[in-house]
Amino acid sequence: MSKWILIGIALLGIVYNVILMYRKMKEIRALPETEFGCSGEELWQQQKKHFWFNFIGPGIIANFFDTLGIGSFAPTSTMFKVGKSCDDILVPGTLNVGDTVPVCVEAAAFFGLVDMDILTLVTMIVASVLGSYLMAGVVSKFDRKHVRYALFVGLMLLSIIMFCRWMSWGPFKLEGTEMGLRGVKLIVAIVVNFILGGLMSIGVGLYAPCMALCVLLGLDAKCAFPAMMGSCAFLMAYGNGPKFIKEGRYDMNACWAMALGGGVIGVPIAAWIVGSMPTKWLTLMVVIVCFVTSILYLRDGIKKGSAA
Repeated sequence: MSKWILIGIALLGIVYNVILMYRKMKEIRALPETEFGCSGEELWQQQKKHFWFNFIGPGIIANFFDTLGIGSFAPTSTMFKVGKSCDDILVPGTLNVGDTVPVCVEAAAFFGLVDMDILTLVTMIVASVLGSYLMAGVVSKFDRKHVRYALFVGLMLLSIIMFCRWMSWGPFKLEGTEMGLRGVKLIVAIVVNFILGGLMSIGVGLYAPCMALCVLLGLDAKCAFPAMMGSCAFLMAYGNGPKFIKEGRYDMNACWAMALGGGVIGVPIAAWIVGSMPTKWLTLMVVIVCFVTSILYLRDGIKKGSAA
């Protein structure tokens, strides 16, 4: 019953954001003049030229990889730049609004595919949402460069440990058979996911750290997917997404393209692949994702310093 409630909340998030997007689209298209020096209808027609590029690239391809746990923001930003399909000033809002529907589909899919202990799942999701809400003002003052370096070291060590466990080297063994946590392990999961939710306020992705957390605590690797996707879906559907929509700082056409391409095609295909993948090889995929993400944090720390 609880699982179906979570699925219902995720699906409600889709309906809620689609309604908000539709209303805002009508409002913007009716404007006689926008900040871009043209009417709302002219802006819509300009953005419409890139619909199919955004449908296939940021929509299907990026959200396919997002469902595998790799993330969609980085490849989507790159595609926007290469295809010149989204004004730079609208990229942050477009990423959050456009990916809300696909991420909610991801969450709903994995709530149904993975029989994870409901107490563990709900408490981790609630912790991340509370962390994002309560810690936003605190973590926004953190030095991004040092956070990135710390995550590089942490994720690199975690990927090494998980790889040793996957290979059953030394004192490590491939456990990862539990579908839920209790006692100290559950407390650790709640506290860490609370922190990860807060760190999302400065652009630190939750996917890879949450995947590593689940595997290291002994959960079946598949449990990482409903945990991390449920956390992000509820954050975006009821937090970041509606805020950006209200401000109108997003590409209307790109968001519809991403919602349709990712939610209807990219996510379902990837979810089927993950759901049918043997746990051992899924764990190896988690190792690779964490390793690659650690390198990306190092790169951002060096190239961007403390910039957002």
